[in-house]
Amino acid sequence: MTNRTRLVPSLRLTAAVTLSAWLVGCAATTDEPPGGEHAHGIPEAHAAWFADGFEADIETTDWDRINRAQDFIEEERYDEAIEHLQPLINRDVPPAYYEMAKLYDQGLGVEEDPAEAARLYGLAIETPSSVRGHASLNLARLYLEGRGVERNDALAYYLLWQAKEADLDRTAEVLLADLLAEGGEGVEADPELARRLYEQAAAQGQQQALQALAEAHAPDGWLEEDPAQAMDYAQRHAEVLQASAQQGDIDAMQQLASLYSEEGLLGDQPDQRIHWLRQAAQAGDLDALAHAGRDMAEAGNQQQGIELLEDAARQGHVDAMTSLGQALLEPETGRPEPVRAERWLREAIEAGSIDARVILGSALVEGQGGLNDLPRGMGLLEQAAEHDHLLALAQLGSLYLDDERIAGQPYIAVDYLERAHELGHPWATQQLGEAYLKGRGVPEDPLRGEELLRQAAERGQPGAMRLLGEAYLDEESLAFEPSRGEELLRQAAQDGDLTAMTLLGEAYLEGPLREDPYQGIQLLTQAAGQGDAYAMVVLGRAYRNGNGVERDLGEANLWLTRAQEAGHESADDALTHVQRDLGAQGNIEALVAAAEDGHPGAMADLGRAFLDGEGVQQDQGQAEYWLGQAHQAGHAGAAASLGRMYMDRGDNERGIDYLEAAVSGGHDGARADLGEAYLTGNHVAQDVERGLELLTAAAESGSPHAAFMLAEAYQHGDGVEQDAEQAERWYRQASDADVPYARAALGLALMRGEGAIDQDVEQGHELLLDAAEQGHPGAQASLGREYLRGDNLERDPERGANYLYEAASQGHRSARLALAQAYLSARGLEQANQQQALLWLDDVFESEGQLAIETLRQLLTDEEAIAAAGEVDVED
Repeated sequence: MTNRTRLVPSLRLTAAVTLSAWLVGCAATTDEPPGGEHAHGIPEAHAAWFADGFEADIETTDWDRINRAQDFIEEERYDEAIEHLQPLINRDVPPAYYEMAKLYDQGLGVEEDPAEAARLYGLAIETPSSVRGHASLNLARLYLEGRGVERNDALAYYLLWQAKEADLDRTAEVLLADLLAEGGEGVEADPELARRLYEQAAAQGQQQALQALAEAHAPDGWLEEDPAQAMDYAQRHAEVLQASAQQGDIDAMQQLASLYSEEGLLGDQPDQRIHWLRQAAQAGDLDALAHAGRDMAEAGNQQQGIELLEDAARQGHVDAMTSLGQALLEPETGRPEPVRAERWLREAIEAGSIDARVILGSALVEGQGGLNDLPRGMGLLEQAAEHDHLLALAQLGSLYLDDERIAGQPYIAVDYLERAHELGHPWATQQLGEAYLKGRGVPEDPLRGEELLRQAAERGQPGAMRLLGEAYLDEESLAFEPSRGEELLRQAAQDGDLTAMTLLGEAYLEGPLREDPYQGIQLLTQAAGQGDAYAMVVLGRAYRNGNGVERDLGEANLWLTRAQEAGHESADDALTHVQRDLGAQGNIEALVAAAEDGHPGAMADLGRAFLDGEGVQQDQGQAEYWLGQAHQAGHAGAAASLGRMYMDRGDNERGIDYLEAAVSGGHDGARADLGEAYLTGNHVAQDVERGLELLTAAAESGSPHAAFMLAEAYQHGDGVEQDAEQAERWYRQASDADVPYARAALGLALMRGEGAIDQDVEQGHELLLDAAEQGHPGAQASLGREYLRGDNLERDPERGANYLYEAASQGHRSARLALAQAYLSARGLEQANQQQALLWLDDVFESEGQLAIETLRQLLTDEEAIAAAGEVDVED
């Protein structure tokens, strides 16, 4: 034993007398409170341990035998020591009980037996002697630790007070202060008394007391926070340790390294930490050498760290082999060295390291550091799982839940996760909770899922609260409970989970919490500002669609470009959509960029731009190229545009082929165009049945033009029998789609009662007025003629003139002809060339608008002119 206490005879009864005094309420010093104030009374069975009385009568020859036994123990001659002690034990000599108890306590020369040690310590203190304080201290430790005896803080409390009075180099004060700092089972806390006890020990340089006071005054300590005092005690603690370290105490070197760690009392000082680890390593501590290597590698000194780890590994340190392999796979700087890493990990595996199996297995499974062998990696993980390695179990569970890596085997996954969860792995608990929420490998059970995820969150698994909140916001889940999901995601976001912040923002903007888009934009902006790429994508989408913010394609482009730079997989497609939208606003460069990125809609838009010369110089070749590219990418609208283009050129066969392709792609506009062509026989051999089939399908899919064409066919009997019900049905469908020409046509049909639909002047007048107010020239022309003629409406030449003028101003041919005819009639030139009249009308329109209309109104006051204008039929 390194710290031997040489026992000498003593006649002092101070310990027993003082203890007796404060036990009956007469405290001898200010540090000795009555026992009843901090603990219950001493159990009667142990009263003898604390009783006063005469000190044991130990002869000089007995002390000689005891000291001789101590010499044998130091020389590790335990059998001879026991031979010297046994006769004294037979005579109930307390120091002999004490020395024998220490042998059983430490397992020296006998099998370690803390229960026997406790029995012998108890016998040593039943009679007062010079060893009573030492034996009380050791027995107190056993009761505090519950070693060999049932833990009993109250009994330990009394034993420590007894040891304290024996003045044992302040060790008892520290343990007593530890107990009083926060209290124990049956012991009331007394922080002030604990502080005084620690300070007494600290004044004597007791390093445990210095450490305890430094921690007590640090943040979250049990005394008032005082950084200056905490640092002072920590530095004094370090000085004591340094003195021991300079004497070759490896444990002190290790403790000094801990003081300079990230969580240490003296703060993160890598150089100091590594210095003391090196000192321990040089003193022959391989653990310290391996620890120093790990710390240096993590601190950025990769090369030196690996050298130290390799040094320890070559000396057979298995953990160093494992750490070295891991460091070579995941270097802080430089490239991974998979071959060298695998060699050291294999050596560690051969030496029995389960951790090395997991590290190598994970690397092979995840393709880490250039290694990639899923079956071999899973084999290593399964070997580790047989030893209940928690990470191996959790990772296997994750793999068997991943349908993209392994054919879905969720039941196997759940088995692994259940085992890891039972053994306390929080990641496994999280995955198991998610499995219950989604019903993967187990019946769907939201309550069980929530319970597991809560457990994982309480044990520091950051994604657990987010997963739970996300599940509650899933409208297709049995667990759908949006208010609960909102609460959980908000809590996770407040804890710093950016993904949770983004999901909550998205829910406010696009999901079940969408009633508060402003808050959604705020959260997404915050998350995007902190680097969350998906938040940038959602924010870009919001600005593109004007969701929660004013539509701003420039801002959308900015956020999506940032998301693209951050590498988010969905940013490219979203950015291309924005570029297409910018192109639609006239930004031809953005449209070209989107088209070149392969966006079918952008290619189609660019093709139409070249076709019509909008934003670019008209170029039929470029139009055909880009529309063709879009068509090949499956864009039905591009095929429709190509079809119309070729039919306008007279290439009807090619045009019909493209329209058929567009129809096959579900394009309603092409279906309507093709239906109209077949119905009328325009550009293709007439096929009324095929035309009606295509038009009906297009109309039923919502095409207003197809509905209008069907209405016209049934109204006028074009290829079908007249059918008032069908005509009005399709007219109204097109009219309800806010198509002015359909409203005008239905209004005219009702006004005149011509064709299949019966006359209804009032309703027809209302529809024509509505279409005319929307600026439809056909409706304006029809109303003008009706007001001039006065057959169906009350005659009003002035209104008639106004409507005709408005229609003619928009280029409506019949309205222009009606006005020209009125002019000719008023001048007595009914037989004049109509072309001359129309030329005159152009001159009138080039003059001031008000002067022109006044002139026309004057012309139309002539009854003959009115009659002439009313005779001209009006076309929409």
